[in-house]
Amino acid sequence: MAKKDTVLALRKRGISSKMAQILCDAGFTLSKLEKASVEDLVKAGITSRNANLIMKNRIRPPTEKSKDMSSDLIDSKLRGLLLPTTITDELQRDLRRIKLTEVQLDKILQMVVDAYERAKVEPCEAVGIIAAQSIGEPGTQMTMRTFHYAGVAEISITLGLPRLIEILDARKVPSTPMMTIRLKDEIKSDRDKVRKLAWEIETTSLLDLGDLSIDLAEMQICIDLSEKPLLQRNISPEEVVERTIDELGVDVRLEGLKLIIHPEQPSYRELLQLVEKIRGMVLKGIEGIERIVIRKEDGEYVLYTEGSALKKILNCDGIDPTKVKTNNINEIADVLGIEAARNSIIYEAMETLREQGLEVDVRHIMLVADMMTCGGELKQIGRHGVAGEKSSVLSRAAFEVTVTHLLEAAIHGDVDELCGVTENVIVGQPIRLGTGDVEPIYKGG
Repeated sequence: MAKKDTVLALRKRGISSKMAQILCDAGFTLSKLEKASVEDLVKAGITSRNANLIMKNRIRPPTEKSKDMSSDLIDSKLRGLLLPTTITDELQRDLRRIKLTEVQLDKILQMVVDAYERAKVEPCEAVGIIAAQSIGEPGTQMTMRTFHYAGVAEISITLGLPRLIEILDARKVPSTPMMTIRLKDEIKSDRDKVRKLAWEIETTSLLDLGDLSIDLAEMQICIDLSEKPLLQRNISPEEVVERTIDELGVDVRLEGLKLIIHPEQPSYRELLQLVEKIRGMVLKGIEGIERIVIRKEDGEYVLYTEGSALKKILNCDGIDPTKVKTNNINEIADVLGIEAARNSIIYEAMETLREQGLEVDVRHIMLVADMMTCGGELKQIGRHGVAGEKSSVLSRAAFEVTVTHLLEAAIHGDVDELCGVTENVIVGQPIRLGTGDVEPIYKGG
């Protein structure tokens, strides 16, 4: 090999030009350098420090020129990997941002596959018990108070342990239902339009428009209407009279801004019943949306509601239906389907834990959400849901109402196959999980 070629080969191994020339003059070729020791280099007149550096660099492979990987090549390599879509999409997005050689790409993909394989659950692992422990232990550290929501002082929302219990119990209506509503581009920055939309959505009752008083002498109810709320909510006194007659079916008279209502029968009892009907009557807006708070966030106005009515809200003009959130999971299941409800369970549970500063692996929450929704409808974790529908009699009896389950099983002649954890613990035999799932077999020979 010519001296020039030797110097070039040495430089590709990360050795400086000057040092490569010295090594070449001392008779070191690439093959000789790979077999040489530090002592051999020192004898050739190279300092001990430089000799050690050369020894470190001599095994480095030739450097490859960094080049942009084509999107097609990245896509084809990712398609050949058995990875979840979410991981593949994230890899695809990140890999296109950086310059890589094909060797580096292969190495990164191999590391991702290895990490994914390590993250998988071992066969026969007791995932349910681990999920229960992982959620239950942080649950003991949660507070039991109601907090103000995200800095909105006017709206309170249940958080902490009561909220987690609500989610897992799949309550029909949460104790503090609320919605977060984002608006379309054309109105989200205009406060007047946003305020007008809020008045259209918010429930308007007769008591919001004026003060109620009872005239016992005349056996009538008087409501003194105020001009400001009538103007704000874009409703006229005549419309109020019309709606009141339609709703209550009684005699209503308007004198200026005073509404006079007479019951069908001039009795004290009828009068009180009519007052209760007036309190619950909705003149305008969406029933269930008791109050709306407007906040400005990142240059746009956002509506926070007290109460939830997802189906009706999605049909309102000016609202972005892709950015409406509610904490009522049952409502999500009814309007958007069971998959949306599953995602809502995961999101709400993770947010509740995160708000308390607790970290739980999302896969434990996902397992619970899957169990609650796998039948196509939302079920609670309890005797009326997941726990109460187990096939094992002993497992159901161990959870709640023991005598009832055992009595019904005896009447119907039910048989327990002893497949689960609880029933095997009760009868004192190994559970069919982990090492308990493996049975050694003796082969004679």
